[in-house]
Amino acid sequence: MDERKDEDVAVLVQQGDVESFRVLVERYEPRIARYARRFLFQGDDVKDIVQEVFIKAYVNIKSFDSDRRFSPWLYRIAHNEFVNAGRKRQKERGNISLFDADVLFPHLMTAEEAADTGAVREELKHMLTDSLEKLDAKYREPLVLYYLEDMDYKAISDILHIPVSTVGVRLQRGKTMLKKIYPWKK
Repeated sequence: MDERKDEDVAVLVQQGDVESFRVLVERYEPRIARYARRFLFQGDDVKDIVQEVFIKAYVNIKSFDSDRRFSPWLYRIAHNEFVNAGRKRQKERGNISLFDADVLFPHLMTAEEAADTGAVREELKHMLTDSLEKLDAKYREPLVLYYLEDMDYKAISDILHIPVSTVGVRLQRGKTMLKKIYPWKK
């Protein structure tokens, strides 16, 4: 197993070491595919879109800043591809929404709302896997990234290109929606 940091491998690719890109693909392909399945819900599209993510990552590797973390950069590319696929589906159905209230009107969360215990986190993981397809993508995606991909607010903010406060808002609202979809055990 290759022990090099992702960022070091990416620098090698930037310097022309094409073979090193395989290391990144092997590390991230299962994670990006899992993320795609949870975001898109259609197996046929997933392989093609994941392949497109890695093609775009390779083509744009020179834009990667090696002083930053590689995973949010790659997940941002994946996010863009998934959003584009979702928009394409919406256009095919004639259903597009351009207004995002969470970005325009973020609300501060109390410390109690922001604190997640291990038990709550595990219950939410279970709820997510059972109820993801019932959530709007703008709430589903931060929940998947936070609870299933174990990313922090900053990484999610970088991936989704939304303020950190909006990540918190979407997580809170998504959890509230999940509780309505999936009865919360008391």
